[in-house]
Amino acid sequence: MTHIALRPLPAEVCERVLEARDVRFDGMFFVGLTTSKIYCRPGCPGRRAIAQRSVFFDSAAAAGLAGYRPCRRCHPDLRSSGKWIPASSQLASVAARRIMSGALNGRSVASLAADLNVSERHLRRALRDEIGVSPLELAQTHRLCRARRLLVDTTLSVTRIAFAAGFQSLRRFNVVFRERYRMSPTDLRRASWPGRTRRDRVAGGSPPPIGEPVELTISYRAPFAWDVLATFLKFEAVPGVEVIDGRRYTRTARIDGRTGWLTIDNVPAHSQIRVCVSTSLLPVLVPLLIRVRRLLDLDAQPTAVDIHLSAGGLGALVGRRPGVRVPGAFDGFEIALLAILRGEQRRTQSVRELVTRVIDDLGEPFDSGIPGLRRCIPGAEQVAVAGRSRLMGLGVPKRAADALANLAGAVATGGLSLEPGDVTATHQALMRIDGVGERLATRIVMRALCWPDAFPAWDFDLHHAAGVKNHQQLLQRAEAWRPWRAYAAMHLWMWSLENLRARLRPA
Repeated sequence: MTHIALRPLPAEVCERVLEARDVRFDGMFFVGLTTSKIYCRPGCPGRRAIAQRSVFFDSAAAAGLAGYRPCRRCHPDLRSSGKWIPASSQLASVAARRIMSGALNGRSVASLAADLNVSERHLRRALRDEIGVSPLELAQTHRLCRARRLLVDTTLSVTRIAFAAGFQSLRRFNVVFRERYRMSPTDLRRASWPGRTRRDRVAGGSPPPIGEPVELTISYRAPFAWDVLATFLKFEAVPGVEVIDGRRYTRTARIDGRTGWLTIDNVPAHSQIRVCVSTSLLPVLVPLLIRVRRLLDLDAQPTAVDIHLSAGGLGALVGRRPGVRVPGAFDGFEIALLAILRGEQRRTQSVRELVTRVIDDLGEPFDSGIPGLRRCIPGAEQVAVAGRSRLMGLGVPKRAADALANLAGAVATGGLSLEPGDVTATHQALMRIDGVGERLATRIVMRALCWPDAFPAWDFDLHHAAGVKNHQQLLQRAEAWRPWRAYAAMHLWMWSLENLRARLRPA
């Protein structure tokens, strides 16, 4: 049994997930209602099933074989965890992810089919059979979802939102939006911003002068322990790529060939995150905001998590830091790269120098105009091209260099995805890479896949903070913290760091 404990969740743990409607567990298990013979995903917005009438399945296929049909509201059959997926479903899944990332924005279905090495007809048939829509219909749905999010979460003008969401013209955006939602984009924004005058909305939504950065806001559920998150990000900051100045987080970013920078501030009075983005990143604004949400864990259910951890014996720690978040990943490969380079000696000066040396050599130079920001993190393609010999020439140990080269090759060719998805399959794939091992695989899955139940039970700091002698004892105690053990780990880490600072503080 691995420390990440990816076995099926016990029924009582599934009940906690359902109570919180935590969408991050969608696809990991499914709940069926015995009276109606309908099964749903954990984050279904419909009325929650009574515990006595609920039955749990570890796959959509298992629910179907048991005679249950998918809910028409949450479409759980489209969130399968991937334990058994036929070839046509694999094609549909990959194509759907590409379309969600904007593969059909300004491109044809034939171009996407060529990228996937299938015919256009076969691609259309696979999506129609597995999802029930055509590629263009799926792309339009994603564009509308992006536009709705930007209308609610940002103060960008409607024109900017239309193009950022992937529409080729403002007129087409308005027509499609009215057809789908029976209201105009402006009506939706007015309904989402009650109490604000038209002058406020126009002023807030007017585009900035050409060349100036764009400011956006993203809402979150309070409480939010921003200081804890900022402390962790500062501890893990990569020189030249990330800067933590007080409570402001700044970094470089490269997404789909676009390079720029962004800054992040917390606005606790309004329960919002303020994001300032360079204009060079506006064409990839939607995927950038998704990455920010993952990095800051903005989809968490803090109240449900805090109540559960308090009941599990961590009430004192939760009371001192309510609303702790688990830092996610701005880029999944970035987390894996740094985890392998740092290994187990994360705090030593020699490891920091090694990380800086690798980033400076392989990372793309970038003139941000901001002190301290000079590089972008190298992507999987760049590391794969560099290979083990160049990595070893930079001082990377042989075992780590082999692991990095193999991992980069798998990610670059599409054989391994380090995005939120099938946690079990990704963890097993990482374990098969020589030089990664269980400890690094758990750490990578915890952050890159934003898995809230990941638990690095091997960590000696957690042993000390929890008052146990070994990882078996810690795993046994951590059963009471499921399915949010990653948050328990954050509380224990912060306790350990606080005590370390107290010991080092001059008398």
